[in-house]
Amino acid sequence: MDDIAERAGVSKPVLYQHFPGKLELYLALLDESVDALVETVRDALRSTTENRQRVAATFTAYFEYVAGAGQAFRLVFESDLSNEAAVRDRLERGQRECAAMISPMVRQDAGLTDDEASLVSVGMVGLAQVTARYWLSTCDQIPREAAEQLVARLAWRGISGWPRSKGEN
Repeated sequence: MDDIAERAGVSKPVLYQHFPGKLELYLALLDESVDALVETVRDALRSTTENRQRVAATFTAYFEYVAGAGQAFRLVFESDLSNEAAVRDRLERGQRECAAMISPMVRQDAGLTDDEASLVSVGMVGLAQVTARYWLSTCDQIPREAAEQLVARLAWRGISGWPRSKGEN
């Protein structure tokens, strides 16, 4: 808390006026980080009405998020406190909100049921998150833009085969 107060340019008592303890401070930072990710994904989805470009923009959003200044993405994607209920709730909220934004587009474009579209959307979120983190851990062996395009192409090829034909189960 001393280090945080010093970096924030406030005294430790002032910090404790706003955050009674370390967990509350962590939760506030986590909320901010989750909100930033959700907004980044929302902006990506709004950037175009063409679904192939939406897929690419969404993967770009995740890669930009992990490559951004600081290490805020680690709070959301690598939390050591996920066994803490309040932390877990916030982490799950971020994943749910991102998947919920993607799901209606998948459902409409692919002709899936709500439950099927939700499952596919959660898979897309997971793919984006895991591949962006992996890319960062490889120290840019593949340029970011090339990595984004590669994974977006994988996702697009996976979902662009829909809508399913009427005879398919």
